[in-house]
Amino acid sequence: MQPTEITEILDRPISQELLARDLTRLAYVAGDGTPHSIPIAFTWNGSEIVLCTTKNAPKLPALRKNPMVALTIDTEVHPPKILLIRGRAELDVVDGIPDEYVQMNGSYEMTPEQRIAWEAEVRSLYDGMVRIVVTPTWAKLIDFETTLPTAIEELMRQRAERQHV
Repeated sequence: MQPTEITEILDRPISQELLARDLTRLAYVAGDGTPHSIPIAFTWNGSEIVLCTTKNAPKLPALRKNPMVALTIDTEVHPPKILLIRGRAELDVVDGIPDEYVQMNGSYEMTPEQRIAWEAEVRSLYDGMVRIVVTPTWAKLIDFETTLPTAIEELMRQRAERQHV
């Protein structure tokens, strides 16, 4: 997929709505070679998806071994809106708490006092974190109105061909 195609998909209003959500599902190949998918908070900076994790997270050795990942961001309503993204994870070990981590967790409803207590707890627990930065290399938006899953598009094309014979 060409970068211009990816940009066109990610710039669509529905994609932008999905990229503003709190959680994505990160899929990667686990250390034992099996697929693994986890929900994880994220932020979109306009060109990359940034996830943050502890320096001792089990996913890190697996991502170092095989950095290819897939992300799913979706809604819980019918028809769902789904943004599928594939890319390569780059790991960036940082001292302290990355700004993105504070930002991505800032969307949860907290009173100002709860927010202060949460940040103090986080800063006392972590001496550093790992930023997982994913630059999209492939993207697909499915909204079931203007876009459909590829398999359904294929079935509809086949049906149309049969009807025109």
